[in-house]
Amino acid sequence: MRVAVLAAIAGGIVAVALAAMFASTIPTSDYSLSVDALKDEQSLFTDARVVLSNTGRLELTNIMVDFGNGTQQETVGTIAPGKKITVSPPEGAQLDSVTVTADPGIEIVQEYRRPIKLPGMIGS
Repeated sequence: MRVAVLAAIAGGIVAVALAAMFASTIPTSDYSLSVDALKDEQSLFTDARVVLSNTGRLELTNIMVDFGNGTQQETVGTIAPGKKITVSPPEGAQLDSVTVTADPGIEIVQEYRRPIKLPGMIGS
């Protein structure tokens, strides 16, 4: 009897955890954009990329990525809901921050983040 009660409680906890996990992935707004700018500095070169994710319910249009002071831009166009696009900065970009704009009225300024360097890893 005791085992059955504990199993039922454990099953309920797992069910609530799964429901919360799936509920957190459902888009809550029509237009939402996530920007992840990464700059990985190696001893001989720097690897940089910007990942754009449409986290909204509707398609994002007129997406423009500005890699520096309006002089180095890339037009992405559109991103469907739930999709990701990765773009690379052009040669000579400053790699301080990136500005992404999209319709309707989205403007995100994101500084480049640097990955954690651990001793013994390549590039550390």
